[in-house]
Amino acid sequence: MANKEDRYQGVDYYNIDDLLTEEHKLVRDAARAWVKKEVSPIIEDAYEKAEFHMPWVKGLGEIGAFGPYIPEQYGGPGLDQISYGLIMQELERGDSGLRSTASVQSSLVMYPIYAYGNEEQRMKYLPKLASGEMVGCFGLTEPDHGSNPADMVTNYKEDGDHVILNGAKMWISNAPFADIAVVWAKNEAGRIHGLVVERGMEGFSTPTMHGKWSLRASATGELVFDNVRVPKANILPNKSGLGAPLGCLDSARYGIAWGAIGAAMDSYDSALRYSQERQQFGKPIGGFQLQQKKLAEMVTEITKAQLLVYRLGQLKNEGKASSAQISMAKRNSVEIALNVCREARQIHGGMGITNEYPMMRHMMNLESVVTYEGTHDIHLLITGLDITGFNAFK
Repeated sequence: MANKEDRYQGVDYYNIDDLLTEEHKLVRDAARAWVKKEVSPIIEDAYEKAEFHMPWVKGLGEIGAFGPYIPEQYGGPGLDQISYGLIMQELERGDSGLRSTASVQSSLVMYPIYAYGNEEQRMKYLPKLASGEMVGCFGLTEPDHGSNPADMVTNYKEDGDHVILNGAKMWISNAPFADIAVVWAKNEAGRIHGLVVERGMEGFSTPTMHGKWSLRASATGELVFDNVRVPKANILPNKSGLGAPLGCLDSARYGIAWGAIGAAMDSYDSALRYSQERQQFGKPIGGFQLQQKKLAEMVTEITKAQLLVYRLGQLKNEGKASSAQISMAKRNSVEIALNVCREARQIHGGMGITNEYPMMRHMMNLESVVTYEGTHDIHLLITGLDITGFNAFK
């Protein structure tokens, strides 16, 4: 009974909607309606089969989920950062894998081309990425270098008007079907640069990774570069060094901070409804103190997280959000989401482990979200460094 009606209502205990503009609410409601119509009826089936539903790409383009903050002159909707966050929240309410696809396209592919690319690169790629005609991926993590990307081994050497790229990247969302990859590699001097690698370039392959218990409705693969000749015109000219890919990760982590709350909201919404309908000992289980304790703690943590990301969105709109502030929000949102999903599963009893309800799928997805774009522990150390001034990484 996976293809049941989607009765999700949203969660707004502190009237946060009053802080949103009409545009914010229109954007959010359009994303919510699309998820209800196009995602909810088939997500459990897609998850079980470990398939990404390719028609979603066109729909994500239509609702402005690809590069929401990219200016209209490059094909984007030109929305603010709170709108971006709200879209990510609604997509992850549907499924973390769906939000991952949009996050990668927006923050890790379109953002670096927009921020670090030249005008020719922007016009060549951004409009097609915004519409979903083209899909991209982001190559930073390597088999032996995750939390420490500075030690990456992927590199390129000069060869006339081209460079010769060698190396491999791992755990890459969208890789199996991506048209382009924004790849981070070291030049001969050891400086990190971004390159746009296009599918079809000889020596470039994207093997699919199998065996995932998490993000099953999202396609994950590797990027393998075997003497790939990349035109020098494909190197992003406006920023280099480790700060360039980390700037992209700030944008992606910001989206996750909003998105993970969506998974929590969906699980809470389901648990609340179940507690009002499920009868035991002659009354709804929502009438028992221990169930009320669970639900009250869930809605409290969701509300605190909503206020945190709303304020972060204001700071992001003003260009004032620090990397450390974004790290704090990403870590907090994922932690509360995991806890909410686990408590919601308990309220559903044995039914909670079935795909009639969303919590187990969200829970398994969040085990990836808690690790990617900076692990839970690394984000703690980022906050620790920011408040103490001491670097615990070394």
